[in-house]
Amino acid sequence: MFTPDAAGHIRDSLAGTASQAATTEAEARLHLAAAYRLLALFGMDDLIFTHISARVPGEPHHFLINPFGLGFDEVTPASLVKIDHEGRKLEPNVYDANAAGFVIHSAIHMGRPEVDCVMHTHAPSSVAIAARPEGLLPLSQFAMRFFNRVATHDYEGLALNLGERDRLVADLGNHHTLLLRYHGVLTCGRTIPEAFVAYYFEQAAKIQLQAMADGRALPLPPPDVCETTARQFEDQPMAHGEREWVALLRKLDREAPGWRG
Repeated sequence: MFTPDAAGHIRDSLAGTASQAATTEAEARLHLAAAYRLLALFGMDDLIFTHISARVPGEPHHFLINPFGLGFDEVTPASLVKIDHEGRKLEPNVYDANAAGFVIHSAIHMGRPEVDCVMHTHAPSSVAIAARPEGLLPLSQFAMRFFNRVATHDYEGLALNLGERDRLVADLGNHHTLLLRYHGVLTCGRTIPEAFVAYYFEQAAKIQLQAMADGRALPLPPPDVCETTARQFEDQPMAHGEREWVALLRKLDREAPGWRG
């Protein structure tokens, strides 16, 4: 089943897997609603606040985002708000998008055209790491997938100033993860499952806080090992998140029936 390369390394196979990239608006709505429900299920939501967006397939200047007023555990594919990069609502919806969500997400969708999903959370451990000067440390295998792959954006208050969009994009650069000082974390991906790496950031943040709880100095693994580990995560035959996504959809079907609307 496993064939090692010349250096003796092996890789996972593609058996039983399929791409989870959305190719239609209906698929994007389904997977985006799933992402909202999963954040709620894992305790990573913040009442009606924070947001995930997904670019509409075939419509590069349009994206879907949560209706401002619904909890993440209430979002369905049909309830999502469709807006453009100017914040205009493109279809009738009793709800509007959150203003700060529009600023943050329009910035990334305009500045990173290869990114189809942007996820922003206020998950408690991630916010705590965002307040620490050292940020995320490679203290777990969870954290090593982010080694040298996290950018930082300084806090400017609530994201209600359109001028912040340029600074968000400049600070993110080519990274997939942006630590928002005193605020939270932003992750992005070419697919909705890929952006769900925010789940692993929160796990890494929890472990770091637990490991630092007694105040003792913590030895860090060698940088070359951390880089090797990050590259191993990147060198998988499927994009980040896609292998576990179908299992997560099955979990939602069991634990949050009706999420599909």
